[in-house]
Amino acid sequence: MIGKISPHGTRVSGLIYYLFGPGRSAEHTDPHIVAGWRHPAELEPPLRDDGYRDFRHLNGLLQQPHTALGSRGSPRPVWHCSVRAAPDDRLLSDDEWAQVICDVMHHTGLAPYGQEDDAVRWIAVRHAPDHIHVVAMLARQDGTRPQTWNDYYRVGEACRAAEQRFGLRRTAPRDRTAARRPTRAESEKTRRRGYREAPRITLRRAVSTAAAGAASEQEFFARLDRARVLVRKRFSIRNPGEVTGYAVALPHDSTAAGGPVWFGGGKLAADLTLPKLRSRWEATGPRPGDRFTAAERTAIWEHAARTAAGTAEQIRNAAATDPEAAADAAWAAADTLHAAAAALGSQVLSQAADSYDRAARAPHGRIPRPGAPGNSLRRAAWLLSTSMPVTGDPTFTQMMLLGRFARLIEAIADLRETQRHAAQAAAARRAAEQLRAAMPGYVPPASRTHTKARTATQCGNLDFPFPPGVPRRGGDPVSSPTQPRSRPSNGHGAPRPRGPTR
Repeated sequence: MIGKISPHGTRVSGLIYYLFGPGRSAEHTDPHIVAGWRHPAELEPPLRDDGYRDFRHLNGLLQQPHTALGSRGSPRPVWHCSVRAAPDDRLLSDDEWAQVICDVMHHTGLAPYGQEDDAVRWIAVRHAPDHIHVVAMLARQDGTRPQTWNDYYRVGEACRAAEQRFGLRRTAPRDRTAARRPTRAESEKTRRRGYREAPRITLRRAVSTAAAGAASEQEFFARLDRARVLVRKRFSIRNPGEVTGYAVALPHDSTAAGGPVWFGGGKLAADLTLPKLRSRWEATGPRPGDRFTAAERTAIWEHAARTAAGTAEQIRNAAATDPEAAADAAWAAADTLHAAAAALGSQVLSQAADSYDRAARAPHGRIPRPGAPGNSLRRAAWLLSTSMPVTGDPTFTQMMLLGRFARLIEAIADLRETQRHAAQAAAARRAAEQLRAAMPGYVPPASRTHTKARTATQCGNLDFPFPPGVPRRGGDPVSSPTQPRSRPSNGHGAPRPRGPTR
């Protein structure tokens, strides 16, 4: 279950009209109020003689506390949040959605339990089976303004509580490890102009690849220039000439005015800001020149394979004793994967690198403590980047690297499960499967047959895919079932809706 908070608005009447309307593509069906600061029956807009709803009374009630604040009121007082269940979740009833939304309002502090007459005024509108919208005015009935600090994370807490209560698909905590997704406008623009993918995704991959192969800030910007990525540096106001940040753009991606569409490093991913990239380069130190013979390039691939195998073993040992010590190696593994994808020119490897990126990041934007395994992987990534591009069919040595790297990613998946980072573990599992898909003789999981069960020792051999239905070490927190908890009833087997009954 995912909750999304929209930017604060100014006109609640326009939002109410949209939620009760047909939608942009007539996707709204049977819009009605399921919960609010009063009983839903008291708030439901009545039908007029012409068949349209009359929203005047509802809009007036919602706006009364904000109007009473006068000049002390917020200039953008409309708070809008949508909560959506997973596609494979069962359909919740109106009463169950009401309990979910009441928990959301309680966790955010906008309408705590027991403060119905003092907190903000709000309603929850359901116009589709799988999601619901909450509209609130940021003005309390006791004459004060509510706080919305960290409401995004409080909504996530309420959603996870609802998943446990109703036995829904579990989602990961909001730990800021996910990369920024393209906005709806970006996705529509991508489809309209016929791009293969959103420019934000292309730029994130280009910046990650350039950072993996760079040893310094100057080399990083040079690699972006060679990749035909536009770069705009941000300079310090106090110290002219000092670079404090950067933004990137694609030459073909322009605004309506004709200028480039710029993305700062932090808008691409949390670990692509310039300060965090600098800390990555400082950990590995200076590197030699990049002129290598064919034999030396083969040796580079062999060295990268040995490094991946050794790091996988170190991560498995640290997962049980000191999981945080392996975090730097997990972060550095992204560099090696991006460098290998660029060296081989493989679309499958690029997808694996994109899938793995979230597993590499530490929660809440933290920078892992540098360690020898991570530095070894970064040096291997730089060496791989100097041997690009590889032409012709992949050699046996390169295929061996893919197998070793699949083992490394699976070890990191086990590490993330030990740390209870479900989303990162799932990202690593997906990347490992994509890595194995790039190897000759790969058999997709759906096509594998198992005539007999493997022993625990056989299942621990990561040279072979795991059989379906056999749990990995640490379990699978993403798909583990959870029993719903008991909840208060209205006497008819359904949860009691919020608000006084009259």
